[in-house]
Amino acid sequence: MLDKQSHLPIYVQIEERLKSQIKSGAFKSGDPVPSERELSEMYEVSRMTVRQAIMNLVSEGLLYREKGKGTFVSQEKIEQPLQGLTSFTEDMRSRGMHPDNKLIGFHKIKPDADIAAKLKLSETDDLFMVKRIRYADQKPMAIETTYIPVKLLPDLNEESVKGSFYTYIQEKLKLTISHASQSIEALLAEPEEANLLNIQEPSAVLHIERLSYLSNDIPFEVVHSTYRADRYKFRSEISR
Repeated sequence: MLDKQSHLPIYVQIEERLKSQIKSGAFKSGDPVPSERELSEMYEVSRMTVRQAIMNLVSEGLLYREKGKGTFVSQEKIEQPLQGLTSFTEDMRSRGMHPDNKLIGFHKIKPDADIAAKLKLSETDDLFMVKRIRYADQKPMAIETTYIPVKLLPDLNEESVKGSFYTYIQEKLKLTISHASQSIEALLAEPEEANLLNIQEPSAVLHIERLSYLSNDIPFEVVHSTYRADRYKFRSEISR
């Protein structure tokens, strides 16, 4: 039973109970949790109170809901350190996961003013726009749109971006990738993003913009990535 005399709200106590059960392994990844009706009867509280606890855990990414099916325990999030410049493929392989891509766009376009400035191009220069869905163990993790100057990599084609783009740059073209700057922002998924990532609307996503440089300080890509917030988190180590 819950402590109804506690200073902690009832819905928070229910959250903590469910978190404890997930942490202990009583509920494993993919397992259904009791329904709102079952939890309200179990704890002798209103369904509205239970719903608040469930929605908070969904927002945290510990649970996810499937329409008409119920509420389930989310898979453990992949943790990405914020130091070191690695590709998605390298990240997944380092975790023992199988990376894969689905190419959904490969076009030549003209850059907008923002991308042209970042890549030190004129607005009349051509860009390759490469759009891919990135998978880990056959599950969609991110949507990635990369902008690459045609004059820098004129022979780029669809085949060369089906695998790791960084491997292609370093091993095939013998260029050295040096460093990058990136920003991270929390957003709500757009309808197309939710569909491609197989998540419900509205769901939180992590939007990342990266500007990467070769060893001669020439910028060679702008990348816009949208990651599932329920599967990905970032970690940094900082010192005073």
